[in-house]
Amino acid sequence: MRTIAFLLCLCYCFAASAQNTIGLPEIIGYTKQAYGAGTQNWDIKQDSNGIVYFGNNEGLLSFDGTFWNLYRLPNRTIIRAIEISKDGKIYIGGQNELGYFLPDKFGKLQYHSLLGLIPKQERSFDDVWNICTLGNSIFFRTNRRIFQLSDNVVTVYPTTTEWRFMAVSNRQLIAQDLQKGILVFENGIWAPLFKDPPFPPAALVTAFVPLGGDRSLLTTLRDGIFLYQSNQLKKIASPDLATLSAKMIYKAIAVDRNHVAIATSFDGCHIIDETGKLIQSLTHEEGVQTNSVRSIFQDKDNNLWLGLDNGIDFVAYNNAIKHIYPEKQNIGSGYSALFFQNQLYLGTTNGLYTVPLDDLTNVSYTRRTLTPVSHSEGQVWSLSTVNNQLFMGHHEGAFQVANNQASLLDNKTGFWTFLPASNVLPSSLMVAGNYLGLSFYNFTNGHFQKAGIQAQFESARFIVVENEHSFWVAHPYKGLYRVQIGTGNTVSVKLYNQNNGLVSPNNNYVFKVKNRLVAATEKGIYEYNSQKDAFEASDFFKEIFHGTSIRYLKEDPLGNIWFVHEKELGVVDFSEARPRLIYFPELNGKLVSGFENIYPLNEHNIFIGSEKGFYHVDFDAYKRNTHALQTQLRMAKAIGKKDTTLFGGYGTPPKTEVSYQANSLHFEYSAILYGQQPNIEYSYYLDGFDHNWSAWLAKTEKDYTNLPAGHYVFQVKARTNLGNESAVYAYSFTILPPWYQTTIAYAVYVIAFLCLIFFLHRWQKKKFLQQQLKYEEQQRQLQYLHQLELEKNEKEIVKLRNEKLEAELAHKNTELASSAMHLVQKGELLSKIKEELVKLNKDTQNEKSPEEVKKIIKILGTEEKMDEDWEVFAQHFDKVHSDFLRTLKKQYPSLTPNDSKLCAYLRMNLSTKEIAQLMNISVRGVEISRYRLRKKLELPTSVNLFDFLLNIDESRKAGDEGSARAELN
Repeated sequence: MRTIAFLLCLCYCFAASAQNTIGLPEIIGYTKQAYGAGTQNWDIKQDSNGIVYFGNNEGLLSFDGTFWNLYRLPNRTIIRAIEISKDGKIYIGGQNELGYFLPDKFGKLQYHSLLGLIPKQERSFDDVWNICTLGNSIFFRTNRRIFQLSDNVVTVYPTTTEWRFMAVSNRQLIAQDLQKGILVFENGIWAPLFKDPPFPPAALVTAFVPLGGDRSLLTTLRDGIFLYQSNQLKKIASPDLATLSAKMIYKAIAVDRNHVAIATSFDGCHIIDETGKLIQSLTHEEGVQTNSVRSIFQDKDNNLWLGLDNGIDFVAYNNAIKHIYPEKQNIGSGYSALFFQNQLYLGTTNGLYTVPLDDLTNVSYTRRTLTPVSHSEGQVWSLSTVNNQLFMGHHEGAFQVANNQASLLDNKTGFWTFLPASNVLPSSLMVAGNYLGLSFYNFTNGHFQKAGIQAQFESARFIVVENEHSFWVAHPYKGLYRVQIGTGNTVSVKLYNQNNGLVSPNNNYVFKVKNRLVAATEKGIYEYNSQKDAFEASDFFKEIFHGTSIRYLKEDPLGNIWFVHEKELGVVDFSEARPRLIYFPELNGKLVSGFENIYPLNEHNIFIGSEKGFYHVDFDAYKRNTHALQTQLRMAKAIGKKDTTLFGGYGTPPKTEVSYQANSLHFEYSAILYGQQPNIEYSYYLDGFDHNWSAWLAKTEKDYTNLPAGHYVFQVKARTNLGNESAVYAYSFTILPPWYQTTIAYAVYVIAFLCLIFFLHRWQKKKFLQQQLKYEEQQRQLQYLHQLELEKNEKEIVKLRNEKLEAELAHKNTELASSAMHLVQKGELLSKIKEELVKLNKDTQNEKSPEEVKKIIKILGTEEKMDEDWEVFAQHFDKVHSDFLRTLKKQYPSLTPNDSKLCAYLRMNLSTKEIAQLMNISVRGVEISRYRLRKKLELPTSVNLFDFLLNIDESRKAGDEGSARAELN
């Protein structure tokens, strides 16, 4: 039953894929959730920068390989047609709307309507279905009118029926009028393209494809395809075209000079040649999301874009990597491939498939059908040739394949691989690795039979033949085993692990590469040293892989080494002077992890097992397929409280100034290389902030936060896995300083600083003045204190002087008193003598005696007058009493000399009697003189005359001291 089901599946596959190639281009599907717009996509165009635009149900959709952007029309209608002019304007047509998108000064696409240029009576129309450029004119087709835009003037070409189609082919604008047929635009007039057209009147033209020269291919919706040449129209007839016409040909484009891609409404996309022969089909069965194709476009890298009724598909038509699906209905993983006797065999989880190959230039373009090999259903692990016989390692045993069927050789257990035991062919012994260990088979009479040798120790999937008697087996998690066959077919097994040079207990594999027995480990590649019977780190591979963990190695016929690192496929290319590592990022994660298989047939045909079928790599074309790489900045945005777009990614970036409050920037960039985005890495450098270029990364965005004020240049470049590097894209911007660092602020700072200096100067001056005043006050206080001290000292001096003066005065007074007393005593003596002489004179009777007495009395009187010399006394008195008499005379000028004498005697504190004797008056006379003196001095009776005279002297002293202080100050 399983065989019957397999054959039925084979018949179905054959019928489905009979008209297709073995290898199919990789198809990347974008759903509406991925691009964030409507389901249907009506038109596709590409600008000079490589950005692809789609006319979508919700507006204009753009894609740069990384970022999708949607731009809606003002009336939010469907965009069914796009055209990009030489000046970069993206013309679009919607429902009752036509115009163009153009970047503004910030690089954001802005829509400009052209409705205002259309005459008012013509402004109501339905959808714009086609837009074409001819010369300097842009043409827009609606069902009822064609609008011509030239020099900002719109000319209208109406029709009485319906305009059904419009296109430019071989520098001619061609349109289809439902009544007049196919017309060509010449000098403002629509004229018939054919004078006697054999074209079906009811046929609807869908494409007019130039093929070069004067040839064009005309496709119709249901009525087939026509070749137009030399003003002649000829229908192309072929069985393939009959089938395609029934599927409704909606659009068509030329993919090269000899091939045309046909987009259908019900059966996907198909590639045909100019004879109508089907070359390749791209339908839902081959991976297209839906068979309803609304638009088709070939980009500048010759890849195809399909605008679908529900989504967008990218077809890597020009890619050197193709996909091979041995069985499309039940796609199994690819485990082994082998070319044997002009047949390509592919082993999968479902069984073994084969296809004859006549041309090995590029197997992908072989238009044949892969057919299953009988009795091979199930898991196929490997394919090997030994002694020109094909063997299949299968989950159910060892099989030999011949005549498109597999015959059982050994079903004891599952088998991994088969190898000849000798380099000399035919080999008399074959070794086979199976689930239990090694099995050996003798080659006799052209057939292999079981030998009497068994080596059961571990599963033996990785085997290397050292010689006829020594074999190496790797177990990923236990180490390497060396199996040796001795005399009498005895078998010895030795384990090599960490004790024998292998540094890791896990992921150990054994291979024979460049005639070297090598062990691939987690820590690098090791070679076997037979003299030491141990493994050592390989210097040869260390220079290439630098200790990278490798788990698969395969040498191709040209000496290149294919390898697997983690989930990455790569090759060491030895075609140049120095080995070069080339990775295939587009295949990352797509290989069968742990069961990788690489079969390098030649430089054009490398077969790689994958999780879904096989990948076919034209390695020579892959290396030569170096597209021009152009890195573009797709978004520059300032991040703050509110994000601000600085550059929208279109046109030339402006000179940008960013406020300091928004000094965190977000950049998005992309290198437009569709279908190869996994192959691209980026490096960036912010001049003015970064010190070096960043490491190469797959990231397409970069953030910088809290940039200081200054001028910056953000630079980014890209490179492919082949080392093809783009030019550096540079975007300049300036972070404005904060308000406190602006020119005005600095001017304010200068003014404030000057004001501060001024006020500081004033304050300092004021402070200095205050300090000076304080100092002066302190000096005054000190001076005052000093003056007080001086005064105190002066007082002390004065006091001492006064004391001295008083002592001297007292001494003088004593002397004056003594002198006065002496005078008084003298006067008293003289008076007594005088009295006695007077008495004597009275008593003497001698006449001569009185005369003599009178003479003596006269002499005594004269002597008395001399004692009364007042002037001399007054001078001495004033010296003693500080000009007392002068002061008294000055204050009381009415005083008589006798009054002054009385005051002097009173000042000397003489008694009345003493004064009377000095003044030569009686005591009564002294009292009368005192009374008169009081009246002259106007003294009340309550004032003591002595105290008054003493105070006169004290007030004079006070006045003298005040004058002395004034002179000191």
